Amino acid sequence: MSDVQLRGFGWRHAGRRAWAVRGLDLEVRHGERVLLLGPSGAGKSTLLAALAGLLPEDSGESEGTIRIDGLEPRKARERVGILFQDPQTQIVMARSGDDVAFGPENRGVPAGEIWPRVSDVLDRVGFPYPINRPTSALSGGEAQRLALAGVLALRPGLLLLDEPTANLDPPGAALIREAVGRATGPETTLIIVEHRVAEALPLVDRVVVLEPGGGVRADGAPEVIFAAYGDKLADEGVWVPGFHAPPLKAGSKARNDVVRATCAAVTGRLRPVSIAVGAGEVLAVTGPNGAGKSTLALLLGGLLAPTSGRVEAFGDRRPPHRWRATTLAGRIGSVFQNPEHQFVTSRVRDELALGPRRARRSPAEVDRIVTELLGRLRLDRLADANPYTLSGGEARRLSVATALATAPRLLVLDEPTFGQDRRTWRELVDLLAGLRDEGHGIVAVTHDDAFVRTLADRTVPLGSPEPDPLPRRSRP
Repeated sequence: MSDVQLRGFGWRHAGRRAWAVRGLDLEVRHGERVLLLGPSGAGKSTLLAALAGLLPEDSGESEGTIRIDGLEPRKARERVGILFQDPQTQIVMARSGDDVAFGPENRGVPAGEIWPRVSDVLDRVGFPYPINRPTSALSGGEAQRLALAGVLALRPGLLLLDEPTANLDPPGAALIREAVGRATGPETTLIIVEHRVAEALPLVDRVVVLEPGGGVRADGAPEVIFAAYGDKLADEGVWVPGFHAPPLKAGSKARNDVVRATCAAVTGRLRPVSIAVGAGEVLAVTGPNGAGKSTLALLLGGLLAPTSGRVEAFGDRRPPHRWRATTLAGRIGSVFQNPEHQFVTSRVRDELALGPRRARRSPAEVDRIVTELLGRLRLDRLADANPYTLSGGEARRLSVATALATAPRLLVLDEPTFGQDRRTWRELVDLLAGLRDEGHGIVAVTHDDAFVRTLADRTVPLGSPEPDPLPRRSRP
């Protein structure tokens, strides 16, 4: 078990004026289960990284103290397990079973105990493959399950989970919640960041709401917090149970197809799919993890060639993956599942300016585009920040903004609402609805049921992935 104490804790990323979190006083007792809430950018992920001892001293400024069982976080690392927003950042081995075994092996767990432990945690998180499955072949949701298994294999006294179900289909998310519930008995302290609040409530006995820029907004039992502060928290952008958004469907039928896939497939990643997207519609692509949704997004975005079938767009005889980069960027904007994979500069402002500059827009026009996008997506205060220091929700909005910067007529978005608070979710949905109504075609790969209900004009569910042989849980 682990006891957590923070006294006046604050952290400011290098090069930032504003503090990510400041003046935070908080105590979490042994065995408590805490749901950490707050608007996007309130410092939730920063706080988890601080508790895990993962904030480099040379990358920012800190104040106050953190103690875990009386120890500084760096000295308490063996007591702590953390699951990041992006699971790819903590997968280190080429084979899935080896990745889960990596932590226990480095902690000196006796060899005879490691592989039974690996088998147990893979079963608990519902990992569907043999232990020799290449980690490079996993979808985002499958990688999330594997990363959680690696954390649970360490049997930490303090378990920190940052959006553990964000990239998972509903059955997969339910499996993860069940696994966390079984893994967090009276001996485990749990702190979880989660936007699927209603589903997370059975896991916790306490809710802590962070105030952006400093301190705790509310703290107490879930039923007390939501009864006393629910409406006000919702107005401030915090997800609360019972959120329902009014539908924003297209007012007219979609016009000519802007992109069409005909029996397009990628060996080992996507079964043959035929799909068309018209100007002036939002098409949602849904389905289980591993069905090939992200692969389909790469095909439609011209970033991957099909191994069979074809993809056509904008009446061009050449497939999109054969277009010149400037042509592709001007016609199709893509947002990856992991937004950091598309950042190439060290400032938010420069990231937004890159596309228009490559399209040879004038300096005045580039400045106008950047200023408009910073405002529309609430990134103004972060204009000079390094993209890699943004919260998950902020990074997602930046990736959407970069896709919009060249005014493409087709947007292909992979999990566009990931990491958003209630306010920025609504603003992002409104923005996409406006683009749709202006004649843009939009494809959204998503597990967000609220997004589908609110915005999608059509939904295409992909089927289950190709079955693997029965999982082998013993060491190969």
